[in-house]
Amino acid sequence: MLEDCKTAQERWGGVHRLIDRWLEERRVMLVVFTELRQACEVDPEAIGKSQIDRFSELLMDYISAGHFEIYPQLREEARHFEDEAALALAGRLLERLEMSTAMVLDFDRDFSTPTRCQHFATRLPAWLQRLDRGLSERFSLEDQLIARLHAAHSPQPAPSAAPRATL
Repeated sequence: MLEDCKTAQERWGGVHRLIDRWLEERRVMLVVFTELRQACEVDPEAIGKSQIDRFSELLMDYISAGHFEIYPQLREEARHFEDEAALALAGRLLERLEMSTAMVLDFDRDFSTPTRCQHFATRLPAWLQRLDRGLSERFSLEDQLIARLHAAHSPQPAPSAAPRATL
């Protein structure tokens, strides 16, 4: 995608736009997550599969974009700048991100069909609490990746787009 860019500004500006889009996806996913948690507080068994599916789709898209678009671009940027310390940090952070990725995949599996949604409805509040903790840690790790692997090399002011996301 960004490999065809001719200048550093084109390339890393493209990464910046990619990160901005991804962080907007995070924001939208968090809005839907909040709505799901609020509905769950009223009556978890009344939550429909479509509401869970909407959240799960946004969550899976967000996680996938991180793994297949964002993280590789951030590592490439650190390689380009020969930033070995950033690459080492990325390796450690990406390992830690795997735990929340596994958790997200488990959630998606548990609520993948109408039957499974009905079966696991009473577990939804506990799932959402678990996701709350896991995603909070994930966002913190991702923000560190952005700060160390992108903002440190950015020719423009560091993006204000790496805010602490609160659930």
